Amino acid sequence: MVLRLALGAIYTAMGIGQLASLGEMPAILGAYGLAHGAAATLLTVSLIVGELVCGVWFLARPRSTAIAPVWVYTAVSLVWSGLAVQAFVRGLTVVNCGCFGSYLAQRLGWFVLVQDALALLYAALLLRGARRSRARPARHESTGDQTYDHGEAKARRR
Repeated sequence: MVLRLALGAIYTAMGIGQLASLGEMPAILGAYGLAHGAAATLLTVSLIVGELVCGVWFLARPRSTAIAPVWVYTAVSLVWSGLAVQAFVRGLTVVNCGCFGSYLAQRLGWFVLVQDALALLYAALLLRGARRSRARPARHESTGDQTYDHGEAKARRR
């Protein structure tokens, strides 16, 4: 739950910072050398929407077992990591990684790559936790008893 709250706060802040920098984001993403023009605009909108969806969901429902925000978080993290790694390997100079739009700008370097690696590690932990919670039966919080559908209970009694 704490991880979801922390990631929710970070990704919501990222989405808000990028939204406030909407006009600059296509150029910021263009520095990565993969998307320009309409493609960079589409990438910008996709990242902002993804960050806000998973960020707000994690903040509003940190105990949720829904897999959708976890997959959105994973997809956004993979995109940012992929952009950073390929630009770093190609030796591109990216003066602003764009994580928070034009705010809290940081140069693409090892520190950003470590942050992206941590984001992917967190994604793996969230996916693992989501799979585990789906694999085990639900338990009643106060008694620890298994819960089940009442229609199923009637069928068992017959």
